[in-house]
Amino acid sequence: MKKKLLAIVGPTAVGKTKLSIHLAKQYNGEIISGDSMQIYRGMDIGTAKVKPEEQEGIPHHLIDILEPHEDFSVSDFQALALQKIDRIHAMDKLPLLVGGTGLYVQSVTHHFQFSEVGGDKEVRERWEAYLQQHGAEALHQVLTMKDPEYAKELHPNNARRVIRALEVIDSTGQSMSAYQQDWDRTSPYQLVMIGLTMDRKVLYDRINQRVDQMIEEGLLEEVKRLLSLGLPPDTTALQAIGYKELILYIQGQMNLDEAIELLKRNSRRYAKRQLTWFRRMKEVTWFDVTDLSKWKENEEIIAQYVQESYSY
Repeated sequence: MKKKLLAIVGPTAVGKTKLSIHLAKQYNGEIISGDSMQIYRGMDIGTAKVKPEEQEGIPHHLIDILEPHEDFSVSDFQALALQKIDRIHAMDKLPLLVGGTGLYVQSVTHHFQFSEVGGDKEVRERWEAYLQQHGAEALHQVLTMKDPEYAKELHPNNARRVIRALEVIDSTGQSMSAYQQDWDRTSPYQLVMIGLTMDRKVLYDRINQRVDQMIEEGLLEEVKRLLSLGLPPDTTALQAIGYKELILYIQGQMNLDEAIELLKRNSRRYAKRQLTWFRRMKEVTWFDVTDLSKWKENEEIIAQYVQESYSY
């Protein structure tokens, strides 16, 4: 019999963390973060990392496991998440995979085998040489021409994944976005996927309010502290939304108000990309949580859906 896995997905600021804690308490669960930036220590405010006092005693995994300068890939994440799922099941508990990084979540829910996508050392070395000669922006521009959809998912400074995508194209003749579209395998888990959505205007207002709250809580000081550790501004971790915009202010390229507005705009655009990604996944059952006055009611509706899905 397949092992149970409950996934909670959706755009930033929609309420995934709050719901996950409620369901974990109700169904004896532990939470695995599906966020590509919450893995880094010291990046708390900008990633909206759940605070210890907000966890309500529920164990949270794959948070604060790396320093910001350390490399980490989706295949690294997949391996660790699969280990955590097995350990949680060994304790006869329910694993909840919660987050908004689509590729990270899907790599776990469907056991994407990265080795299945062909590779070629000679091709990889050629693109690595191109990177050294022309730089990350030029390399990313090549991918944009070859696979514009997948290029949108990658920051130019994430050269490791950009090179991997180019390697796949040159080695197999098929783009990474095409592989993802063709990817229709059944999950190896007894998978229940909850998607949270809300009216676009309400969501965008929540995102704007969240950014304002982050600034009040000291996001600028958090960014300065990371830079004081000697991290180059183009470190992959510091290219996360919430960090790269304030670095532009610190570098004198724009004033603080402009940086905050850019942060809000980038966060809204990211939310749109998240929704696009998860709406491609046929397993997601969507729940509209626009009416925040009915949050408790919606929590119980979703909890009932989980109970019926797993026959608790």
